[in-house]
Amino acid sequence: MNTPETTSTSEISLNFLEEIIESDLASGKHQSVMTRFPPEPNGYLHIGHAKSICLNFGLAKKYGGKTNLRFDDTNPTKEDVEYVDSIKEDVRWLGFEWAQELYASDYFGQLYQWALQLIQQGLAYVDDESQEEIRLHRGTVTTAGTESPYRTRSVDENLQLFTQMHDGKFADGAKVLRAKIDMAHPNMLLRDPILYRILHTEHHRTGKQWCIYPMYDYAHGQCDSIENITHSICTLEFDVHRPLYDWFIEKLGIFASHQYEFARLSLTYTLMSKRKLLELVKGNYVNGWDDPRMPTICGIRRRGYTPESIRTFAEKVGVAKRDNVIDLSLLEWCVREDLNKRALRRMAVLNPVKLVITNYPAQKTEEIVAGNNPEDPNAGRRPLTFSRELYIERDDFMEIPPKKFFRLAPGSEVRLKYIGYIVKCQEVVKDAAGNITELRCTYDPDTRSGGSSTRSVKGTIHWLSAAHCRQVEVRLFDRLFTEPFMDAIPEGKDYKDYLNPNSLQTLTAFVEPALAAMKAGDFPVQFERLGYFVPDLDSSPQKPIFNRTTTLKDTWAKINTK
Repeated sequence: MNTPETTSTSEISLNFLEEIIESDLASGKHQSVMTRFPPEPNGYLHIGHAKSICLNFGLAKKYGGKTNLRFDDTNPTKEDVEYVDSIKEDVRWLGFEWAQELYASDYFGQLYQWALQLIQQGLAYVDDESQEEIRLHRGTVTTAGTESPYRTRSVDENLQLFTQMHDGKFADGAKVLRAKIDMAHPNMLLRDPILYRILHTEHHRTGKQWCIYPMYDYAHGQCDSIENITHSICTLEFDVHRPLYDWFIEKLGIFASHQYEFARLSLTYTLMSKRKLLELVKGNYVNGWDDPRMPTICGIRRRGYTPESIRTFAEKVGVAKRDNVIDLSLLEWCVREDLNKRALRRMAVLNPVKLVITNYPAQKTEEIVAGNNPEDPNAGRRPLTFSRELYIERDDFMEIPPKKFFRLAPGSEVRLKYIGYIVKCQEVVKDAAGNITELRCTYDPDTRSGGSSTRSVKGTIHWLSAAHCRQVEVRLFDRLFTEPFMDAIPEGKDYKDYLNPNSLQTLTAFVEPALAAMKAGDFPVQFERLGYFVPDLDSSPQKPIFNRTTTLKDTWAKINTK
């Protein structure tokens, strides 16, 4: 992928949400901005949520407002404190802090009172129909629905029945509370939607206090209203829910929060469905929610992505009114841009072959220093040891090289990075199976960096002293799926049919000694010529493990368009 074009600050235009906010502030409709991020704690957040987090918190920050973190915990059968904790960690990792930590369950009492108010206004009724009957009687997009036979219950009867629902007098599924709107409405969500259902299930915060729980569409707008949310920002699939959101606020006569929709994030080679991601975890297709191949924020973090790169990505994706698919290479470009500026450089050999310099003294070593980051003059330098026996990348040697192969081959020369010596391959040693086990070379001592030699060669390769490097495990991650458009897979196909069998490769590699002391949480480093890597959570002093964050270039597109 080519580098995205840069735009000067003066040329940047407002997105449609910024235009709305600036208009509201200028007109006096709102004196300040209040947004919220309202995740349901039923799973781990993914990169799509990261965009929403950046948008909600970013807009409030830009206009001097505040953002609440409100957990939509209205379905106790799927929610857990584990997810609450992970969500808070993810939001903070992205660099944001909320004004208040709130829960829809904080408002269960008020929501119940408002439900009683709707009943008293003749706008809600208790229905004894089963879920299947309600579904069948709702009608279709071309045919009107059928009114429930219980729709004409009196206000007093509905109040009595709903109170009994609250008091636990009925079994799960025996009754529901529905709004009384219009069973012929063209928007099917307004065909007497369900407000409350019975669930004799313990809630992660309220325990067994409640056995009736509000539905999302009933609770969401009122929660926004209680918190005086000025701009309730949702993804585009909720646009059909907005009339219902407004209906409840209007009928209850409460603070008029307003919902605005933007296009959700879709990434190539990626799934955003919590249900499907949960299937991958439970089916052991991946190693947990934080598997570095997962699009979850915790997985991205474990892979070595930085919060700065995610915020940059969200900014570059922008805010649109229509759904579109973003190329995953943009996300990778963002992290490369960040890491290139800040990551320390280190040498590593992932697929080693030994190189022996036969005319270099066996016991001799040389100490050299190398820069930590050519992009940052203040990054300092680190020591390296050079010796007679080295490891180089097996890919840096070819026995029968093609044209324009400027690395090592029999009879050819390359320069060794940093120390500058030019080496020439004199002999290739193989085992009984014909595998190359050793390259025997000679070196020109006059070509050391800083010397007077003017000899030049076209190729330069990196290396490690065999006696002074450390062995580590390296995990190479790639796209989890082989199909770019996972939201449009052919009918009859399962998304798991497109799992990439090469999404994880585990190697035994060698690295500079200092890398073995790195621990989980340390900033990623660049393995020179190879990519960016970060210590894994499983890493230990006894067994260092590194995850590849991304390659130095987008190699996937090149490989998969041949």
